[in-house]
Amino acid sequence: MQQDENGGEEEATVDVQLMDLPNALIAWKVPEDLFNEGSMKASFEALFRSFDPEVQFQYFKSFRRVRISFSDALAAAEARLRLHKTNFSGKEMRLYFAQSVHIGSPRLEPPKPEKQFLISPPASPPVGWEQSQDAMPVINYDLLCAISKLGPGDKYELHTATPTTPSVVVHVCEDERGDSSAPDDTDQDDSGHQPRPKIIQTRRPDYNPAVKQ
Repeated sequence: MQQDENGGEEEATVDVQLMDLPNALIAWKVPEDLFNEGSMKASFEALFRSFDPEVQFQYFKSFRRVRISFSDALAAAEARLRLHKTNFSGKEMRLYFAQSVHIGSPRLEPPKPEKQFLISPPASPPVGWEQSQDAMPVINYDLLCAISKLGPGDKYELHTATPTTPSVVVHVCEDERGDSSAPDDTDQDDSGHQPRPKIIQTRRPDYNPAVKQ
């Protein structure tokens, strides 16, 4: 009984392994003339029709490959076993199983919600998402008041130095005339102070009609 049971288990294992194999082969390194000459194509197809009369062929000229689809996986496995690395028209033909891998579902599903933020432009936000409101700007009125009272040559320490960070100090530039106590030019007469120099723009060259571009 043990031998019969073991034999039955071995046959079941072989059937499962054959069912897992694909029923199609990919022929690689085939001659280039195979895609143009009818006689060579007929002899190529005859090699595989001996294993399955209902075999179908798909020729991919740009990739120099041929897909051979059999009616079952057993015929595909036998054809690969007999014809792999055999000589056809001066070329060593390679045969590989055509793999068709389906991860999860054979249909194309949308990405997961946590992955949709990587799409540009992003898809609709997840359920429960709400836009956050911008915080109100913080205005330091003490700092503004202190800066408004600064005069030329004064300084104001914004941040006191610590053992690990430097201090931040604002320095007010000196007046151009060297007199920090003098008021602005807008409040003085032209006769009292020399006006500040103005930036003179570069004069455009005169137009000469005799010069042709």
